[in-house]
Amino acid sequence: MAQNEKNSARDDDPIAIRIQGIKTQFGTQVIHDGLSLDVKRGEVIGVVGGSGTGKSVLLREIVGLQRPSGGTIELLGTDVWGASLEERNRLRTRIGVLFQDGALFSSLTVAENIQVPMREHLTLSQTLMDELAALKIKMVGLSPEAGSKLPSQLSGGMRKRAGLARALALDPDVVFLDEPTAGLDPIGAAAFDELIRSLQGSLGLTVFMVTHDLDSLAAICDRIAALVDKKVTVGTMAQLMESDNPWLQEYFHGPRARAASGMAAE
Repeated sequence: MAQNEKNSARDDDPIAIRIQGIKTQFGTQVIHDGLSLDVKRGEVIGVVGGSGTGKSVLLREIVGLQRPSGGTIELLGTDVWGASLEERNRLRTRIGVLFQDGALFSSLTVAENIQVPMREHLTLSQTLMDELAALKIKMVGLSPEAGSKLPSQLSGGMRKRAGLARALALDPDVVFLDEPTAGLDPIGAAAFDELIRSLQGSLGLTVFMVTHDLDSLAAICDRIAALVDKKVTVGTMAQLMESDNPWLQEYFHGPRARAASGMAAE
């Protein structure tokens, strides 16, 4: 398919991700049961939930790394688990994933890590890949010197930015983030939130973000999807704060939430 045809078909659909009736089960343990969710194109959606509710599992199911027990997932118009291998490979060029702590290859430099998706899906000269890697490094706010460093030579925040640069290597339409601010100090977390929102605006990304960070939810998320009782409740932060669900009440009005809002008000 030509690039302009691909973009035309892609832009016609206002929904980037359609999840319908997903069931996830491990042995006798049911994690998701009839979970349905639409993610709009161009929005930042935050996914929250208690321990064991399957937040990261849902992310892996959407990107094609883990098959659900039932239901359907459509990503950018492609049935993730009904598509052919060729269709799924094509789909992978249109998404980027930032796993926890960056998940970089330890034996490769930052630039080489960013070039991994390029080598897998594209046919480019080394010179062009070097130029593109340098562009992505700059895009995420790292210094040019970071490209020649190994992941072990970077701080936690720098590794996350390098992982984000790799997620952006193929100019994706949708970016998936798994706990992007976990382990960062408040200043580093706020800077990373600002980076995500800036990139989303400039690149027109759809962002699916698994997080527990209340500050991130407030700062950059258009809507929040809360995994509760094996299904999902979706709304703005203001809407979910009004919910009478016990978990949502505790999450948005509990001690940590009050502490966060108190510090923000100071």
